[in-house]
Order: sequence, then C-alpha cells, then structure tokens
Amino acid sequence: MMNYLKTVYLLLFTLLFYSSAYSKIKVLLLDGQNNHNWKATTPVLVDALESSGNFLVSVSTSPAKNSTPLDWEEWNPNFSSYDVTLSNYNGEMWPKEVQENLINYVQEGGSFVVVHAANNAFGQWKEYNQMIGLGGWGGRNEKSGPYLFFNDSGKLVRDPRPGRGGSHGPQSEFIVQVRDFKHSITKGMPKKWLHSKDELYDSLRGPAEKVKILATAYSEKSKKHEPMIMTISYGKGRVFHTPMGHADYSMKCIGFQEVLRRGTEWAATGQVTSELPFDFPTEKKVSSQ
Repeated sequence: MMNYLKTVYLLLFTLLFYSSAYSKIKVLLLDGQNNHNWKATTPVLVDALESSGNFLVSVSTSPAKNSTPLDWEEWNPNFSSYDVTLSNYNGEMWPKEVQENLINYVQEGGSFVVVHAANNAFGQWKEYNQMIGLGGWGGRNEKSGPYLFFNDSGKLVRDPRPGRGGSHGPQSEFIVQVRDFKHSITKGMPKKWLHSKDELYDSLRGPAEKVKILATAYSEKSKKHEPMIMTISYGKGRVFHTPMGHADYSMKCIGFQEVLRRGTEWAATGQVTSELPFDFPTEKKVSSQ
C-alpha cells in the first residue's frame, strides 16, 4: 500500500512539474559576443525573467569572435521552438542561414526582444534594422533613417537631417517618463520613475517603421527626450526594444526588470499579466536588487 501511494504521489508531482514548465513562456536568449560584459548581464536577465515564475529561459551562446566557419556552422538556434527570442548580442554578423531563420520566424508571428547594445548590432542588415526600428553605431547615420525623439512639448519628432546614429553621455541615474499609459507594458507605472545608473542612449536612427514609443528619458547630452521603451510590428511578429541595460548593476534596477518582464511577455503573447511590484522605483527613489 505504501509503495502504491508513493508511486501515485510521484506521478502527481511529475505531472504538476511538467504542466507548470509547459505553461511558462519559453525564452531563447542569445549571447556570445558583445562590446559589453555579456557574461555578467546574461545571468541577471535570466534571473529577472525566471524569478517571476512566468518564464523558462534557454541560453544559446554564439561562437567567440574570429571563430572558424565550422564553429559557426554548428551554431544554428531553433527560433521556432521558443515563444520569444531575446538578444544580448552585439558582434560579428551571423551566418546567412541564421539571419534568414530569424527574419522568417518574426515575419510569421514570432517574437523578438532587443536589450541595450543589441541595437548596435548589424548596422548594414536591412531586415534587422526594420525589426528593431532604431539603432545606434554600426555605421548608422541619416541614410539609415530618421532620428526619433520627443520635444519639450511632448511631440514626437522624426528628424531626417544628417547626423550619426548612436551616442551617450556619462553613466548616471535618469528619469524614465511614460508617454503611453494605455499600453499594457506601461499601464499602471508612475508617470516618472528613477532608473539606476546606466548609459542613456541618444540619437538612435533607423527605418522607424511601425514604431510605438511608450516611454522616454531626457538626455543632458542631446537635450532631447530619447526613446527608452518601444514596440515594433514586423510582419506578423511583435518586437520589444529597450536601450536600457548597460551593465549588471543597470539591469538590477527593479524598474528595468519589470519593463523586461512586461515587454517580453507582451512580445510573446500580446498581453501583460505582471503586476507592478510594491518596490517599483518612484520619481525620487531608485529601487534595485
């Protein structure tokens, strides 16, 4: 009898475990090259997502810089096996097959999330730039598309004038200002909240097609309100993009982590179930892990 009960309990536990795992949003996180410390930031991204209980993250690490063609042939992420792909990558161009697989995945309804320096990647890759809406560095300039920002009157400006794409001043704390309170990613957030020490990207440029800017931050360098939380439609897919997240300490901001969780869930499902944490930052106070 005892053995029978143990077997039943084991079966129930196994069923509960697997049903819980299958109900979670499956995230594929890409890293392996970056001009930032991806070995320090990837674990923070994984923890920020998985600690909520809503995500199951798998990490796919690309070959290192200057690896052999054979190494690259063996790296071919299966995007379609996941609900959403998150990029923490900024480095050498991916093989053509990987490029095409990502394009097809998102166009056909897949989901993509871009964090910080991932928007520096692949400046000459047309479809990638369409996917992320705006980017910096990587040879980007007015030929890449307009510079998007909000002016002091709260109006979105699309500036086509000549200029480089991508810049930032010294790292510092800065205020994130919500511009769209109706979107599920930013719904319920304070109008303004203080983000931990980070790089505040400015002068981002790109095709800027089907981009919705949900929040901005005022740059002392550019003297403009720069996009900080964005969504982009690409084919049938949804893309979430935040230029925040320079380092592990930047990503430990409770505000950043909630933005990441909400943005990733929205990209994967089109909705947000995450409740704003009680320790979410205020306009006057940073909140970090």
